[in-house]
Amino acid sequence: MNTAQKLAALRGLLEKEGVEGFIVPRADEYQGEYVPECADRLRWISGFTGSAGIAIVLRNKAAVLSDGRYTIQLRQQVDAALFETGDSTVTSAALWISANAPGAVIGYDPKLHTPREVKALTDKGVALKPLSYNPLDAVWKDRPAAPSARVEPFPLSYAGAPAQEKLDAVASVLKDKKLDAAIIALPDSIAWLLNIRSSDIPHIPVALSYAIARSDGTLDWFIDAGRVPEGVRQSFGNRVSILPPQEVEASIAVLKGRKVLVDERRTSMWFIDLMMRHGIEHVDLKDPVIALKARKNETEQASMRRAHIRDGVAIVRLLKWLSEEGASGKHTELGVEEKLIELRKMAPEFRDTSFDTISGYGPNGAIVHYRATVETNKTLEKGSLLLLDSGAQYEYGTTDITRTVAIGKPTKEMKEHFTLVLKAHIAVATARYPAGTTGAQIDALARAPLWKHDLDYAHGTGHGVGCYLSVHEEAASLSPRGIDAVEEGMILSNEPGYYKEGAYGIRIENLLLVSDDGVNENGRKMLSFETLTFAPFDKTLIIEDMLTKEEAAWLKAYHKEVFDRLSPLLEKDERKWLKSACR
Repeated sequence: MNTAQKLAALRGLLEKEGVEGFIVPRADEYQGEYVPECADRLRWISGFTGSAGIAIVLRNKAAVLSDGRYTIQLRQQVDAALFETGDSTVTSAALWISANAPGAVIGYDPKLHTPREVKALTDKGVALKPLSYNPLDAVWKDRPAAPSARVEPFPLSYAGAPAQEKLDAVASVLKDKKLDAAIIALPDSIAWLLNIRSSDIPHIPVALSYAIARSDGTLDWFIDAGRVPEGVRQSFGNRVSILPPQEVEASIAVLKGRKVLVDERRTSMWFIDLMMRHGIEHVDLKDPVIALKARKNETEQASMRRAHIRDGVAIVRLLKWLSEEGASGKHTELGVEEKLIELRKMAPEFRDTSFDTISGYGPNGAIVHYRATVETNKTLEKGSLLLLDSGAQYEYGTTDITRTVAIGKPTKEMKEHFTLVLKAHIAVATARYPAGTTGAQIDALARAPLWKHDLDYAHGTGHGVGCYLSVHEEAASLSPRGIDAVEEGMILSNEPGYYKEGAYGIRIENLLLVSDDGVNENGRKMLSFETLTFAPFDKTLIIEDMLTKEEAAWLKAYHKEVFDRLSPLLEKDERKWLKSACR
């Protein structure tokens, strides 16, 4: 079916259900950023491939909304004759529905929406009706099968703590809150808690499953037992019961009379409906695993350092290749992406990319979360910039790095803007701050050098990163909305940028480890960042006179460390190139 036929088929079922519209979120049943093919409903109905967004299909019109990262991408991918598009931070789904279907009853799949999302809609006067099945799935005739990959252990030598110790930590949180159990609905929380990994979805090594953790340190894990090898089961001791996914409702029903933690921002409305049906009291609190896994232990920190050294070798080889071949006119965005994967695969520990590579040349680089396709694939030519944002999953850690490279000779404007972004990056990298400092405060440090020139960027400065887990892990968000404190052991990205629509994009990204930095004269604990990522910046884009003495010193020291750490792992000609790049 083409898009118009898909919409027609869906609208036919909506009429039968007696609803005026249906909401199609990007999220799947597990509320993750990445979804398996069988759950990529937003893409199937609209063609939009971004990692965040929502579609609303009414009887006579439809819309796709996403945030500022995807403004350009929406216009490029979504058929304007069939869908309106908009910025969800300006026009929310609730506002769009209220304006276009006031008083109408809108259907939704309770497994795909959190209670917070449902409340945001109903608070704005949207009349919602939960449907007993997903009508989009019913008309998706060639829908792929659900994933069922084998579960693998994440060794203690990389994880640093056994599953029993982690279960005890969760149990301690529940006891402190006087709770009996917690619904764990995030697959990466379960993966961290049980020291397991799998490959049910692209880029993030998790098994799609649910769990119930209890205050006595035990856990029910709802997954097909055939997927879990005996060795993995034995690693749990007698703490974990493996149950069929179909038994979730029965297991929740026996919690009647107990107080249960449910994270209403990260767990589907379906669980709340179940608990109400069985008369179970629940408390809305954050998934207790999130804070535990955000603060990396010493072994996880060592694992991540190791991953970044391994990844740095591949990035240096790619940058050397670009310096020699990038302006030849023979290579494309997709070709660069393929070359980088080829270089990363040289490491036997490589498992996957950690997200879809952003290889954006010229105007495509100005699309914040651009994804090159056969239709959009540009040839690299002299005279513009290549923005390359990529990451890898190694068997012991996760990487995420962005480098912006001049293809040919850059213009003065490009160099000025790049240097301003570099100043923003250095402001975060060199920050020393008291414990309790929030992500929003750190974010402001990055934007200040750009604000002086009336420039800004429409995305956060940094996000958490997991240890061979999600590259977008919850921690202290470095963004204007980052209300949580930055804590020791967190690993965060540092990625300010500048985007000139229709011309080029600039972003510089390293990962940082939050580290203890002593106490100040008032006895207050201080924190700073350790840079984990090692790869040179393009010196042809740096205007040295724009840097302060301190910024220039940081850059010199960083490039020296890049060379010292990576050169022993490179071939002779690669070392020679890196020495020049880091001079």
